[in-house]
Amino acid sequence: MTSEDKKQDTKRRDAMRRHWLSTARTLQEALPFILNYDKRNVVIKFGGNAMVDDDLATSFAHDIVLLKQVGVNPIVVHGGGPQIGKMLERLNIETEFVDGLRVTDKATVDIVEMILSGSINKSIVTAINRAGGKAIGLSGKDGNLLTAEKTKSRSGADIGYVGEPKAVNPAVLDTLTGSDIIPVIAPVGIGEDGATYNINADTAAGAIAAAVGAKRLLMLTDIAGVLNSDGQLITNVSAAEAEALIDNGTIAGGMIPKIQTCLNAVAKGVEAAVIMDGRIPHTVILELFTEHGTGTLIAEQGAAITREHG
Repeated sequence: MTSEDKKQDTKRRDAMRRHWLSTARTLQEALPFILNYDKRNVVIKFGGNAMVDDDLATSFAHDIVLLKQVGVNPIVVHGGGPQIGKMLERLNIETEFVDGLRVTDKATVDIVEMILSGSINKSIVTAINRAGGKAIGLSGKDGNLLTAEKTKSRSGADIGYVGEPKAVNPAVLDTLTGSDIIPVIAPVGIGEDGATYNINADTAAGAIAAAVGAKRLLMLTDIAGVLNSDGQLITNVSAAEAEALIDNGTIAGGMIPKIQTCLNAVAKGVEAAVIMDGRIPHTVILELFTEHGTGTLIAEQGAAITREHG
């Protein structure tokens, strides 16, 4: 080996040693957070750009598998509005919206169930399994997981087979989370009359998080989180502060129902909910296992609940 070869070999060894040390420090810093979530349920609402971007979807799948491998119980609830819209267009079925809600007749709800419980659900299951996990796809109809009741628009209009959770039966999830299986849930519920109802994925995730006593509800979105009047990320708010931000208009539009879902969840026992950016690779791991997280954390006690060791 020439002197130049020896120099290059030494450089490679030094670079590798620095990489190992960096990895060791990262694991050391993450360990207290990992222990804090040991055997605890974390419900993750998967939606937005992360669902349709292949790289982000793969990153998400690896995050979910890692959570399970370190002792956390991830429960995934997914949406699918854009995919449903595209399928309705392909089938030349006109879509009508009332107060932001899709009017869902019998033909439409059959397509909604086909897309949510079929292609979308199974693509997420496949991604997690390819990443080394053991995922099983469910809908809210399986095991009577989600009993739904018909809902109406804010104006009182009948919008068809659109529902909201009336009851959650966590028995099937308790069985799965007690094993090495990762549940992936499509937000389709069953009515007491046997009818199928399309449930908003955010709402379904919040109801499930409350029912399983989740430590965290993570809501993946296409924005950084809740922003203040200067456009800066608000990292931590109490339930009362979140209500005030809605009242003064800082939280507006489509963010309001997401925040209300979080508030309902924490009011029913979820320790904290987080509105977070699903466009960031490995955002779930960064939120749970680092001190500063990636989104806006909402809890009853606000500043008393921080990301430091959970």
